[in-house]
Amino acid sequence: MNYTLISFVVLYLLGTLALGVWAGTRIKNTADFAIAGRRLPLIMVITTTFATWFGAETVMGIPAKFVQGGLNAIVEDPFGAGMCLVLVGLFFAARLYKQNLLTIGDFYRQRFGRGIEVFCSVAIILSYLGWVAAQITALGLVFSVLTNGAMSETTGMIIGTVAVLVYVVVGGFLAVAWTDFIQMIVLVVGMTVIAIFASDLAGGSDKVIALATNQELWKFFPAPTFTEIAFFIAAALTMMLGSIPQQDVFQRVMSAKDAQTAQRGAVIGGVSYILFAFVPMFIILCAVVVMGDSVMELAKNDYQKVLPTFVLTKMPLVMQILFFGALLSAIKSTSSATLLAPSTSFVENILKNLRPGMSDKQQLFAMRVTIVIFTVIVLAYAIAMKGTPIYDLVSAAYQITLVGAFVPLVTGIYWKRATTQGAIFSVGAGIAVWVLFFPQVGGEALSKMFPGQLAGLIAAFAGMVLGSLMPQVLKNRHEPVKHVPGIPAR
Repeated sequence: MNYTLISFVVLYLLGTLALGVWAGTRIKNTADFAIAGRRLPLIMVITTTFATWFGAETVMGIPAKFVQGGLNAIVEDPFGAGMCLVLVGLFFAARLYKQNLLTIGDFYRQRFGRGIEVFCSVAIILSYLGWVAAQITALGLVFSVLTNGAMSETTGMIIGTVAVLVYVVVGGFLAVAWTDFIQMIVLVVGMTVIAIFASDLAGGSDKVIALATNQELWKFFPAPTFTEIAFFIAAALTMMLGSIPQQDVFQRVMSAKDAQTAQRGAVIGGVSYILFAFVPMFIILCAVVVMGDSVMELAKNDYQKVLPTFVLTKMPLVMQILFFGALLSAIKSTSSATLLAPSTSFVENILKNLRPGMSDKQQLFAMRVTIVIFTVIVLAYAIAMKGTPIYDLVSAAYQITLVGAFVPLVTGIYWKRATTQGAIFSVGAGIAVWVLFFPQVGGEALSKMFPGQLAGLIAAFAGMVLGSLMPQVLKNRHEPVKHVPGIPAR
C-alpha cells in the first residue's frame, strides 16, 4: 500500500472540503445556493460545465467501452453528451436565461401548469439516480484500488460520498463552481502529463494509433441495417437530447452573468468535452500496448480497473499523484453537481407545491436536508447496483427525460401552439411507449427489434402535436358552415 499517495489524496479531499466551507460563508439565499447568484464569468461557466460532464464514465467507462467496441460503442458519450451542451448553448441558453428562473421545472409550470411541472421534475430527479450512482461506484473503485483491496469498494463509496456531501451541503452551487474551477485545472494538467508519459512507455504515439487502426477501433458508423441504424441513432439521441432538460445543465446556464456568457460557456464547454475525452482513450490504448496480455486478464474481472492499475504498476509516484488527483477531480466535480441539482428541483418544484408560502430561509434549509436524504438514497442504490458498468449506469439515466421531458421543453419554447393538453399527451405517450419496450413488459423480441427510447421520443412528439391540435380540429368540425349569399345552401 502506497501511504504517500494516499496521504496526497486525503489532503486533496480536505482541501476541497475547506473550499466548500469557505463558499458556504457567502451563501445568503436560495439563489446563491442554487445558481451562484447569477454572476459567474465566462471562464467559470466553461469550467463548471466541462468539469460536470467530465466524470467517472469519461475517465474509466468510456475508455473501457472504446477498447472493446471502438468509436461506434461510445456514440452516446462523449459525442452525444458533448453535443447536448452545444445544442443548449445554440438553442436554449439565451431563451431560458431571459426568463430568470431558478429551476428547469419553473419553465414547465409557467408554460404548461403545475401538473406538468411536478411530473417532469419527478422524471428529472429520477434520472439522476443512475448518474450519481456511477460517480459513487467510481469513488469506491478508486479507494479500493488505492489501498490495494484493503478497503472494500462499499466502504470506499461511503467515504467518498461523505467527502463530497459535506461541501455541497455547506456551499451549494457556489462551492461546486469554485471546486470545479480548481478541479478542472488539476484534471486537464494531470491527464495531459499522464498521456505524454504513457505514450513514451508505449514507444510513441504511432504505435498506439497503429494498434487502434489494426483493431478497427476508429469505426464510427453502424452496419447498414435498419436495426443497427435505429439503435445507433437512439444511443446518440439519449444523452444529446435527454440531457437538455436537466437541472445541472440549467444551473450552469442560469449561473452566468449574462445571456451571452451562458451561450458561449455551454458551446465551448461541450466542444472541449468531446475533444478532451479522447485523452483517457489514448491512455488506455497505451496501457494495452505496454501491458499486453495482462490487460486482457485484468479485463476479465473489470475493464474499468485497467487504467488505474496501469498507472499504479507502470508509472512513478509523481504520475500516480497526478492521475488520481485528476480522476478524483473528475468524479467529485460531477457527483457534487448531480447531488445538488435534483435536490434543488425537489424543493422548488415539488415541496413548494405541497407547502406553499415557505420563506427563503426555509427553502434553503429544505434544500440542504434534501441533499442529505437524496445522497443516502443514491448511495444505497449504488451499493445495490454494484457490478453494473459505470458507462451503463450513466447511459440508462437519461432515457426517462428523453421520453418524458424533452418534447414539452423544446415545443414549449419554439412552438406557440403547444398546449397543456398537448404536454399531457406527450408525457403520457412517451412514457407508456418507452415502458412497453421493456423486455419485462413487451418481451425480448420487441426490445431487440427497435430501441424503446427512440420509440418513446417519437410517441412523445406525436402526443404533443395531437393533443395540442385536437381541440382546434374538433372545434372546426362542429362549427356550423356559414351560408354565402348567391350560393344555394346544401
